[in-house]
Amino acid sequence: MLQRPRRNRQSAVIRSMVEENRLSVKDMMFPLFVMEGQNTQTEISSMPGIYRFTLDLLLAEIESCVKLGIQSFALFPQIPESKKDSMATESYKKGNIYTESIYEISKRFPEISLLTDVAMDPYSSDGHDGIVKDGKILNDETLPVLAKMAITQAQAGSKLIGPSDMMDGRVGYLRQALDEAGYSQVGIMAYTAKYASAFYGPFRDALESAPKFGDKKTYQMNPANRREALIEAELDEMEGADFLMVKPALAYLDIIALLKENSHLPIAAYNVSGEYAMVKAAAQNGWIDGEKAMLESLLSIKRAGAQVILTYFAKEFAQLKLA
Repeated sequence: MLQRPRRNRQSAVIRSMVEENRLSVKDMMFPLFVMEGQNTQTEISSMPGIYRFTLDLLLAEIESCVKLGIQSFALFPQIPESKKDSMATESYKKGNIYTESIYEISKRFPEISLLTDVAMDPYSSDGHDGIVKDGKILNDETLPVLAKMAITQAQAGSKLIGPSDMMDGRVGYLRQALDEAGYSQVGIMAYTAKYASAFYGPFRDALESAPKFGDKKTYQMNPANRREALIEAELDEMEGADFLMVKPALAYLDIIALLKENSHLPIAAYNVSGEYAMVKAAAQNGWIDGEKAMLESLLSIKRAGAQVILTYFAKEFAQLKLA
């Protein structure tokens, strides 16, 4: 045999020389949860090792992560039920816990990248990403609410917003609204291919934002569909997106690869709460090696084509000092 592929696998040094993809902490964005109050953190029971923080402790958590080399974060709010309503008005009130957090984080850590979330569901008494009327999610009527939210976040210091709602036309609407308000420098990481997935459960526990009725299948994508992701990607590009995101990641590696092959924009992928929880649960039961499973999972997402990986494993990975 002239070709023996095993020759390039025979030692750790050779394997390292020829490996095609390498994970780095610079690839990763760490999702964080903020809540009202002081000097409190609560572990999310379905996400071992992940916490909701009050702002004072959140700042300390970010500082510890920065020292580990983490440079990118995504922030999500837990809003008290008493402040939720059908129009998500709390989302664009100046001085709410979310905008206060954006301001303080941006002031304290100007060197990091902070992705801020634009969606109604954390603030909605209905738990949906759009305005609800007669049991239906209204698309066009929701866009002005999202624009108010985006502008409020930009005023607080956000430089990168993530519209996660999946309303049609929202990227273009937000791009125009931000530009007209003087925030043309604020980027948009579009949740381009966000599927109606069973893997979001622990995240909804974290925010206490599950839908009060029905599901999100009329606006999030059908898991059976692949080519439809190209339609969403083309629209987001035309409307001014700066990144395209696929969510979830592990069950949609083919979609990550598809967008990578068909777009020149950076591709992000969200290694979501359920994917994290499965690895943690199996590891706690001794069924798998949790560290190795984490690394293999993250590597598969990068190999598929993601340049940015939103993952709850970011801090754990950084602590390994592998990159």
